Amino acid sequence: MSTTATQSTASAPASSGVTAFPAANPKEMQRVFDVQKRHFHQVLKVSKPKDRVKLLKRLLSAVERLTPEIKAAIQKDFRKAPHETDLTEIMPSVGELKDAIRHVKTWMKPERVKTPVSLFGATSTVVYEPKGVTLIIAPWNYPFYLAIAPLAAALAAGNTAIIKPSEFTPETSKLLARLVKETFQEGEVAVFEGDHTVSTALMELPFDHIFFTGSTHVGKIVMAAAAKNLSTVTLELGGKSPAIVVPGANLKRAAKKLVWGKIMNAGQTCVAPDYLLLPEGQTEEFVKHAKEAVKSYYGHSAADVKNNKDFCRLVNQRNFQRVSGYIHEAVEKGGKIVMGGETDSSENYIEPTLLANVPENARIMEDEIFGPVMPIITYKTLDEAVEKVLSRPKPLALYVFGSDSKAINKVLRETSSGGAAVNEVIIHLANPNLPFGGINHSGHGSYHGWWGFKTFSHEKSVFKQAPFSSIEMLYPPYTGFVDRMIQLTKKFFV
Repeated sequence: MSTTATQSTASAPASSGVTAFPAANPKEMQRVFDVQKRHFHQVLKVSKPKDRVKLLKRLLSAVERLTPEIKAAIQKDFRKAPHETDLTEIMPSVGELKDAIRHVKTWMKPERVKTPVSLFGATSTVVYEPKGVTLIIAPWNYPFYLAIAPLAAALAAGNTAIIKPSEFTPETSKLLARLVKETFQEGEVAVFEGDHTVSTALMELPFDHIFFTGSTHVGKIVMAAAAKNLSTVTLELGGKSPAIVVPGANLKRAAKKLVWGKIMNAGQTCVAPDYLLLPEGQTEEFVKHAKEAVKSYYGHSAADVKNNKDFCRLVNQRNFQRVSGYIHEAVEKGGKIVMGGETDSSENYIEPTLLANVPENARIMEDEIFGPVMPIITYKTLDEAVEKVLSRPKPLALYVFGSDSKAINKVLRETSSGGAAVNEVIIHLANPNLPFGGINHSGHGSYHGWWGFKTFSHEKSVFKQAPFSSIEMLYPPYTGFVDRMIQLTKKFFV
């Protein structure tokens, strides 16, 4: 899940000044890294399912115990409604942990695979072994869940973990540090708070795996840093996730879901629909239904929406300036605000906004928006809509709305994205049986459920030979008999 601003100095919630964090301390980082490395080899590397379940249950208990404080911390960071925190931070965290607790024993079992007849007598097995000491760099947009979900996968796979929370959500960062300190030994899990200099210092260490959630720009930096130590990486990034309404779709239903997905968390969601592709002539009707949806969620007037405690704010002033700047520039270039548009810099508030007639060269059509603003682009043919998607880097998610299965399948078949949903937005990532991740610019690797366990595991191949080995018949010297055996093997057994 991408975050648009994950670098520069520490930042604070909308209503306060800059939060001070300790400076990066490479010596302390090295010390904790060494402690975790020893603990991994002495304890976790040989841990049994019951040992990992104990760690996961300990974490689950801490999440449930601290839920009121988690809600309060996130509300302080960017005025997120407690119920929305329950739905988007607590519930999915608990879900990931419970899923891992239920299945880790099964996941850990070696997987017997077929052995070719040409290797008669041998057996072949895939063993899932933990990678070792891992680094989890969490973002600010879902600052709790996007630290806990990868941690659940890391622990289920038998790893230690160092977590670097985002400095842009300082209250949540402090709470994560406290939760970890109260729940784990530092040889199991540790937290280092701070700004980007802390992340930079941590990435100098030879981690066995780095799991990063953030922007594509910073993802490239993480990948380059990991290459110095040949650390494996998982990059959960973002991009411009399109929504395509195919001809004949139920516009009211599509508008209701797209508005919800776009303005939840004030649009600060990596899989939020970033732009809408709509058949020509349907903009007016879609906007009418979108306005009705906003009214049903947050109130009938602009003042109602602004004063509604369920609608959160942009995380900081820098992101407010960035997103409001997109709106102003789009309008200057000929775009038209057809819904919303009100902003208030004193609160980092941006009203749910739809834009029409936006030119392709506007920045809002080039950058990931990460705010409650969505451009509407009309198309004449479905081929044209597909081409617009293909002209951009592969997105993290793609949404298609309609009842024409032929049109829907065409979109799914001809486009590429990390994931896709039909007649729905965002909640595909709530299914732990589906891998969640991007492709190319939108990410590398995937996780959730079994896929998270695999991400933090090394799939080691184990080949066991029987007392008699058919391959010995092919050893030198290469006599006529060996030649005949090779020919027979190639013909019948390969």
